[in-house]
Amino acid sequence: MKGFLYDLFVPHTHDSADSIDDAMEASTAGVRALKISMFVLLGTTVLQLVLVVFTSSVALLADTIHNFADALTAVPLWIAFVLGRRAATRRYTYGYGRAEDLAGMFIVFVVALSAVVAGWEAIDRFMHPRPIENPWLLVAAGLIGFAGNEAVAIYRIRVGQKIGSAALVADGVHARLDGFTSLSVVLGAVGVLFGFSLADPIIGLLIAVSIVFLLWGTVKSIGARLMDAVDPDLVHRAEHAMEHVDGVAAVRDVRLRWVGHRLTGSATIEVPGNDLHAATETADHAASHVREELRNLDEFTVTASPRPRVAPHSAASHPVRS
Repeated sequence: MKGFLYDLFVPHTHDSADSIDDAMEASTAGVRALKISMFVLLGTTVLQLVLVVFTSSVALLADTIHNFADALTAVPLWIAFVLGRRAATRRYTYGYGRAEDLAGMFIVFVVALSAVVAGWEAIDRFMHPRPIENPWLLVAAGLIGFAGNEAVAIYRIRVGQKIGSAALVADGVHARLDGFTSLSVVLGAVGVLFGFSLADPIIGLLIAVSIVFLLWGTVKSIGARLMDAVDPDLVHRAEHAMEHVDGVAAVRDVRLRWVGHRLTGSATIEVPGNDLHAATETADHAASHVREELRNLDEFTVTASPRPRVAPHSAASHPVRS
């Protein structure tokens, strides 16, 4: 159960089997996902806002605020994808792909802020209680919120995994969290229907607390990306690809890092002999094999070095004592 919940709220940020190997195509797919999901969430928010007026529910208001915040997080991420297409400069020699990670940090901030707003509204309703009107509309609003957010979550996470964007996956997880908080609104409505009037502010407060706890997985994911963490399996696959190249005696010092939703890296291979031309060809073949294995890999530099010779054991080196 723990593993299922972890995969549900903290999915992997890439799916190498389905990765898009063209940087421009990947950015276009990311922008398209953001456009579609933003309009879906804005539509969901408008529907819920109308129902807030008819129900006076603080739990639904908290959920609506969070959905609106989720829609807005698409804007900085959209800008980041556009920036990522710009060519590298002498100042930004790796390009502008890291703008995605900055957008991911902004997403974390917005989610945390929405949790504070939702919690404040719930506490205020405890202090100044108001009756809930039309609780059946509240049930409908919660289901609408869940359906809209889960559709967006599936779409964002799928595209984010495909292009290797941790920020887009984080935004998808954000939408999934919103979907489950919408279901919490339904629980509050059921409580009101059974005569428990405090169910609405209690659910609103629980929504705020759950957002904070579930946000931690996204914080770790974005933090790992900022610290240049990669899945060890990617390093293993790069090593495996080079080890099977003719002329490669050993592979060492494999390094990979994410720049936005693209990979870059380097490695050193050991080759027999001192033929510089042959060593260069072997290094080129090794780099080509790695790019075929990791399709979202851009720059990958392979340096060839002569394999150290082991001095032969001889009687002279080991004199026999008489």
